[in-house]
Amino acid sequence: MKTMPQTKPLSLGIALLPILFLISVLSLNVYYYGDDSLSGSNQMALVFSAAFCAVLAGKRGTTWSDILEGIRSSISDALPALLILLLIGSLAGTWLISGIVPAMIYYGLQVVNPTYFLITACIVSAIISLATGSSWSTIATVGVALLGIGKVLEISEAMVAGAIISGAYFGDKMSPLSDTTNLAPAMAGTDLITHIRYMTYTTIPSIVLTLIIFLVIGLNLDVKSSPDNIDIILTSIQSKFVISPWLFVVPAAIIFLIVKKVPAIPALFAGTMLGGIAAIIFQPAIIMELGASTDYFRASFITLMDAMSRDISIVTDNAMINELLSTGGMFGMLNTIWLIICAMCFGGAMEASGFLHKLSSSLMRLATNTASLIATTAGTCIFFNVTASDQYLAIVVPGKMFKESYADKGLAPENLSRTLEDAGTVTSVLVPWNTCGATQASVLGVSTLSYLPFCFFNIISPFMTIIYAAIGIKIAKLRS
Repeated sequence: MKTMPQTKPLSLGIALLPILFLISVLSLNVYYYGDDSLSGSNQMALVFSAAFCAVLAGKRGTTWSDILEGIRSSISDALPALLILLLIGSLAGTWLISGIVPAMIYYGLQVVNPTYFLITACIVSAIISLATGSSWSTIATVGVALLGIGKVLEISEAMVAGAIISGAYFGDKMSPLSDTTNLAPAMAGTDLITHIRYMTYTTIPSIVLTLIIFLVIGLNLDVKSSPDNIDIILTSIQSKFVISPWLFVVPAAIIFLIVKKVPAIPALFAGTMLGGIAAIIFQPAIIMELGASTDYFRASFITLMDAMSRDISIVTDNAMINELLSTGGMFGMLNTIWLIICAMCFGGAMEASGFLHKLSSSLMRLATNTASLIATTAGTCIFFNVTASDQYLAIVVPGKMFKESYADKGLAPENLSRTLEDAGTVTSVLVPWNTCGATQASVLGVSTLSYLPFCFFNIISPFMTIIYAAIGIKIAKLRS
């Protein structure tokens, strides 16, 4: 991407202005709109901030065509995430009407102890994500079911979401199948196995602390749902759906596809189609009810199309279950896609104007020793998650920026790759307008700022890598 020669020296203060402008407008949105700020006001804040950035850049000699090209490139990079988001919406619809998610809730309620539910949700999410290498797929499938179980047990949705996300991002971070786990060592200049082995030093303590915290919270929870209430809910689910272990063939098939390194988009599409087939086979009553037709083919066609594309609700005699048995399909994801596109506009404008480069190069000056270098790298990753709104950029750009600095200080590249993951991968989900934060808030139906305080693994990880650097633990040196 070309950037026009600047007519004036770019100061750090000027480069910071769009960030300060964005923070100011977002703060007003949170103050006036609260959790509803993602319904449009935050999108407009990003658009206004992109426009403000473009005006500042224009005054310094950057052409509109350069700004537009930066925005185009940024949105293009986010396109796979947008497609995945749409497919997650359609998958949620077919997995609901097929009885897959209700079956997960049904069986889960019978085996989960409410006291240990949060730690169980974290561990289950970690195992599935480790096996698949995908936090997004884990949260969109098993995570949705776990959230439903948590609702029935009357445990805070924010706590449950935090447990699910903590586990899912641990598994994603440690899985050799994960795209970010492969990307980070590629940027740093080390191999995958060395990278994963070196991450265990900071990641295992982080997840252990997380599990201890969830265990303590669980032991002190006042769970209100009695066995009788749970029995009523189980009866309501069973009265509406045909519940069978055979339904788990579909999620098992998707896990198998992802383990076999089938890309996320075709794997999720296959999951959507298999969910639709399962609905036709196992849930004829649901098909006839939602399709409003005596012709089963016609009813199946209408029901599946509606489930994949728009709002559907299945009504039972239990109000709590009714809240769980609804989904928005692809249509329900459009607000999040709108947010991501607006975030990419801001990130693209910041990059094309040279403002991001100025901010990142200024951060480089803080790296005077090993501890400050790793702390600066972690801070830069978080900075790019906030400003560029994309976890891949939060890995790629700092990876390129700091690779030479680590070599100059005699540090092995696995120090850099570990830091990129400890701070870049896991904090992306904590930013409301980042592709990850926006997606998980939409999928789980819990706002980013609500679940953020309970994403203990994601919060602890960047601090853990900085602590290791400050103490000097497991800081590998370059081998001569």
